[in-house]
Amino acid sequence: MERPWEVLIVEDDAQTRAFLARCVDADPRLALAGSVGTRSEALVRLAECATPLDAMLVDLGLPDGSGLDLIAHAAEHRPACESIVVSVFGDESTVLAAIEAGAVGYLHKDAGMPDVAEAVLAVKAGGSPISPGIARRVLARCRAAPAGSRPATGPGVQAPAPRLSQRETEVLELIARGYSYAETARRQGVSLHTVQAHIKSLYAKLAVHSKSEAVYEASRLGLLAPPPR
Repeated sequence: MERPWEVLIVEDDAQTRAFLARCVDADPRLALAGSVGTRSEALVRLAECATPLDAMLVDLGLPDGSGLDLIAHAAEHRPACESIVVSVFGDESTVLAAIEAGAVGYLHKDAGMPDVAEAVLAVKAGGSPISPGIARRVLARCRAAPAGSRPATGPGVQAPAPRLSQRETEVLELIARGYSYAETARRQGVSLHTVQAHIKSLYAKLAVHSKSEAVYEASRLGLLAPPPR
């Protein structure tokens, strides 16, 4: 039997991380190379892991940064380690950003995730597993764009600004005005957990690691009006 594929899991939610680890452990064709909850821990594993890394299951909204950075880092420094996103974020701009960073698969947590082990094996066989709902939204976006209208990419070409939801914009405006997460939750009439989920989504879409970076990047992209003088 050939050696099993070594899989690194990067997921901040402990229950989801344990579920993904069980999926990997249950298939003899896979081996768990590591299971971490932060971007910084994942960077250490990518840099120091002595065994070959074949695949990475990665969440995008990590507590200390964006999973997009990890995907791009792995693509550059561990090209044999193919990245599969496992995320609650399923909007077109986030999915396309992940693909552009180097992801070869995209599983949506809230859409009845397909068999995780089979998704990894499909990737190592040359496939690109994507949750059906996400694939349909991306295809719809491609169909809606006129032929030849896709924006240019490459050095010196600025990527289009990400699309923020109305609630994400409202949360961003409040934190830009100095409100804490708890104060933002009270003003929005939602739970603190909901605000934190919106913040994680913002970080992933803007590819930033802190509130100050999010405010700066959103202002630079014209997504946030400058404060009145």
